[in-house]
Amino acid sequence: MFSAMVKKEFLLVFRDKHALLALFVMPAVFILIMSVALRDQFISEKINFSIYLQNHDNTEISKQLTDKLKQDPNFILTKTKKDAEFTIIIPKDFKKDNKKLSVIVSNGIKNDLLEIFKSKLLKSLVALKIKSVADELAPMSSEAAQAVNSITLSYDSLFDVKYEKNQKIPNSTQQSVPTWIVFGMFFVIIPMSTIYINERKQNTLTRLTSMNISVISMTFSKIIPYLLINHIQVWIMLSVGIFIVPLFNTPALEINGDISALIFLSLSLSLSAIGLSTLIAVSANSSEQATTIGGILNILLGAIGGVMVPKFIMPESMQSFADISPMSWGLDGFLEIFLKSADIWMVLNESGMLLLFGMVCLIASMIILKTRISKGL
Repeated sequence: MFSAMVKKEFLLVFRDKHALLALFVMPAVFILIMSVALRDQFISEKINFSIYLQNHDNTEISKQLTDKLKQDPNFILTKTKKDAEFTIIIPKDFKKDNKKLSVIVSNGIKNDLLEIFKSKLLKSLVALKIKSVADELAPMSSEAAQAVNSITLSYDSLFDVKYEKNQKIPNSTQQSVPTWIVFGMFFVIIPMSTIYINERKQNTLTRLTSMNISVISMTFSKIIPYLLINHIQVWIMLSVGIFIVPLFNTPALEINGDISALIFLSLSLSLSAIGLSTLIAVSANSSEQATTIGGILNILLGAIGGVMVPKFIMPESMQSFADISPMSWGLDGFLEIFLKSADIWMVLNESGMLLLFGMVCLIASMIILKTRISKGL
């Protein structure tokens, strides 16, 4: 009997083409759009600045400055002014009168990029002045010249940069894929609520009860199809990140962690999403009510849990608040696998919380369903 009920659920789910489109196409499209749109915001490679040089000095010092800028990998010299983000003008008698450089910034350059550009240019200028001072000191004192020359402006020799708590910043694909996997999995509320409400209206649940089918069997027969659907969702979304996103000049998704950890976390997340969806479906009085409540709850949990805005750019207080959302637990688990090569033990905490949340929701939904059946639905 249980297998027949599971088969019934599969038939009902796969006949709902619109729900399937929402479950599979919507998150896949979001992954593609958001990965490409946020590519430059998450980029962790070296920042390059296109510059156009106007040298009105033509002395040895200005030639040295030009050579230094050409050798700096952060600067790309352009042949025309219109192709450059920054125009650097070296004035006549630059060294003699200790004049300042003029820098013209094109429209649309953000303040943070301008500050980075200024620090890079300052580093080149200071290095040049140190060398100039050392050259002037050399005829008088070789030791003083060597001492000045030994001054280094290399970041690596001056300080170490380490992320707190081994934090790693994801790229746009690593952020978008798990985000929309999590969000898409919780969208099972749409087909689940529709089927539950229709079965209630058509007295299917009443007939099953008259056949002594327990509430537990009814509930678990609905879980199996959605576990399968959620897993198909996960692997399709991962495939989009690995194979489709790179076609748009965006980093491909790399799964560095253990596959068993990925499967275990996906199962836990799926059970959590199904539990919440079941709870809403049995509590609502109509499919409109269920989809409205489910949609609003999905958006709220997503906004809190880092789906709309990545957690690592939230204020610290908001990051702590985000931990109340099961979507945040799932997202953290996926990022552990993608960024820190996590195995199953490293995602045990997130998976455990998702399993607990899912089981609590399922138990609550079974109690509500049993109460409604005893009252004639």
